[in-house]
Amino acid sequence: MKIERATLREFPLSLREFFEISSGGSQDRRILLLTLEGEGLEGWSECVASREPAYSYETTDTAWHVLTDFVLPRIVGREIEGPEDVLEPVSWIRGHGMAKAAVEMAAWDLTARADGVSLSEKLGGTRASVSVGVSVGIKPDDDALHEQVAGFLEDGYARVKIKIKPGRDVEMLAGLREAFPDVSFMADANSAYTLDDVDRLRALDALDLMMIEQPLRYDDFFHHARLQAEIETPVCLDESIKTVGDTELALELESCRIINIKPGRVGGLGTSRRIHDRMREAGLAVWCGGMLETGVGRAHNVALASLPGFTLPGDISASRRYWEQDVVSPEFDVAGGEMAVPTGPGIGVEVDVERIAALTVREATFD
Repeated sequence: MKIERATLREFPLSLREFFEISSGGSQDRRILLLTLEGEGLEGWSECVASREPAYSYETTDTAWHVLTDFVLPRIVGREIEGPEDVLEPVSWIRGHGMAKAAVEMAAWDLTARADGVSLSEKLGGTRASVSVGVSVGIKPDDDALHEQVAGFLEDGYARVKIKIKPGRDVEMLAGLREAFPDVSFMADANSAYTLDDVDRLRALDALDLMMIEQPLRYDDFFHHARLQAEIETPVCLDESIKTVGDTELALELESCRIINIKPGRVGGLGTSRRIHDRMREAGLAVWCGGMLETGVGRAHNVALASLPGFTLPGDISASRRYWEQDVVSPEFDVAGGEMAVPTGPGIGVEVDVERIAALTVREATFD
């Protein structure tokens, strides 16, 4: 298939509520969507880089720069045999996995459409629906937290992830466990702690959490291994894992028992699938995380989570969890803790091109 055109668009979209994690929070999102065209078809993807370099060094503006100045001019006009070789002309670019993931993921959608199959089928997915959880940002008080958790349980989510930070951790989670004794909870620290906090983190063992996600530094494998040896709660790595090599290092050091796979973070669906396969070989669990995506990015995540090794509920919440109106139809919904995997060609949902065009604040096209 020949990549005949690429179009990158940016537009603003506001979350339904302010979403806070240990390193800060946001409500107004800058969305980057990419379209690759070939053989009369379009493939869509979303770049998950954020406005500020808090989760990653990549930002909306660095991704725009790398894509428009280096990547897209070199891939348009090129014949590809499959999605994983679309980035071969720019293999010399170091890092910038979120920018490159957008290209690779759009190529997966495009080639799946060309094959007349769903993205899930093309990736090797085996499920008609996937188990999903929901992520709850840091709340100012326990009453607000309990109220929101109760609402999500009524919505049928299979697992609730609670963002934590020093000062809003053990006691807060103990109150949740007392109020909701049978709910599957996990905690996400977004690197808010150090190994000096081991006694506090060990106190979480009494709360029967599914896991604690990324408690220590984003680039620290050694201390995560020491922490995992000191606590019973499974450690899950998120920000630390950007490559298959990172996965191998984590396994060698026993830095974790679980990995959160976000395709945007690890450079695309191909790497995501290889990490999934390696963890499955090791007999360890993976799940699919979210990056406050629109329905375009969510469609990719749902397809990925349909692979057999994704045995834990992912952060793939309903569209209405985040947006008053999504940019795809049908919007994603949850029933009985499950989300249906789209079966149409490619990502399997229709992108609202007219709405996106009306919202777009900058656009770059390469022929």
